Amino acid sequence: MVVKSYDRPKLDIPKTGLERIMDWAAILLFAAGTGYLIWIWGDLPAEVPAHFNGAGEVDRWGSKWELVMLPIIAGLLWIGMTVLEKYPEKHNYMAELNERNIEFQYRNSRMMLNVLKNLVVLVFIYLSYLSTQVALGEEDSLGIGFLPFFLVLMFAPMIIFMIRSLRHR
Repeated sequence: MVVKSYDRPKLDIPKTGLERIMDWAAILLFAAGTGYLIWIWGDLPAEVPAHFNGAGEVDRWGSKWELVMLPIIAGLLWIGMTVLEKYPEKHNYMAELNERNIEFQYRNSRMMLNVLKNLVVLVFIYLSYLSTQVALGEEDSLGIGFLPFFLVLMFAPMIIFMIRSLRHR
């Protein structure tokens, strides 16, 4: 029996220990990164890096208040994705769901979302930190490796979890 998207059951699947650990690690690093920004706020110049090009070089400077947006966006994304995690029956699936695979597919989809939301928070906090370092003259850019590293960090988990999903049709 194939389960249609409008007919998917809501299953009570508790979070795994790994999901809880990743959530707490992201929360702690978010708090530390935000605390660091608050700590050095008075030392920051009026203008800080506001945008970087593909090579990691500053291509726009802006008010230091723009740095506040990074933790805000990270926090809102984390909250939004946490809410989405609670409704795996609403997620899109590459495999048709049936009685045999539905629990695995829900877990897999939820874990992918969990990994991605926590990685996004870490990247935003790291970007906030690097921006402050450039503003303070401790660094001159993000480095040419930031963009490729970021892309791999975002796409590798998606590919891994998609492959897992297809293998457990």
